[in-house]
Amino acid sequence: MSELALSVSQLAVSYGGIRAVKGISFEVARGEIVALIGANGAGKTSTLRGIVRLVKAEGKVQVFGTDVSRLEADQVAALGVALVPEGRGIFTGLTVRENLELGAYLKREPKGLAQRMERVLKLFPRLGERLTQDAGTLSGGEQQMLAIGRALMADPRVILLDEPSLGLSPKLVGEIFAAIREIAAGGMTILLVEQNTRLSLETAQRAYVLATGEIVLSGAAAELAHDPRIQEAYLGGTVE
Repeated sequence: MSELALSVSQLAVSYGGIRAVKGISFEVARGEIVALIGANGAGKTSTLRGIVRLVKAEGKVQVFGTDVSRLEADQVAALGVALVPEGRGIFTGLTVRENLELGAYLKREPKGLAQRMERVLKLFPRLGERLTQDAGTLSGGEQQMLAIGRALMADPRVILLDEPSLGLSPKLVGEIFAAIREIAAGGMTILLVEQNTRLSLETAQRAYVLATGEIVLSGAAAELAHDPRIQEAYLGGTVE
């Protein structure tokens, strides 16, 4: 494995007396797409939120060798970790341009801002056509593009994607995942949480399977796609 972008060791997240994530460990190499798959309630979103310190978490998280376990969420973001949350989390009363510019609040040098804006609009031309529209007027797919674009405006080294296909038509899902692959081809490190297991395993190089807050399987995504346990639990039968 090449240089580690993200190293998670014994991560645990609890809500009151409920232990949502039970001390899991995994790694993501630089430039790799790794998927976290599992049923609803398995602890996938809690894992992402624990990594970026949006919820209190135990265990150790390292980003390119730097321990972020005791940092605040804004400090983790400043080290180059961007979360695209489930539900997108865009500011519906602001314009598309304003949402994108807010993504760059930690890195506001004019030249870099313009270059990142250009890259985002090249990746998502629809956003360029709607820069002056309020984000709340966008379609679901366009809002997902905006959420990913806003994360890219922070010039991250690692992107955490939480359910990017949620609520989208198959055509728009295809567009979003084509963009994700293009982002990865540029060298970005991606940790992907996605309810569409088949699509996750087609997109990622490796995957970890979460069940009730624990990692129960891991390996190459292509191999897991043909694992009878994965087929039975998540893929609805045999994969040819």
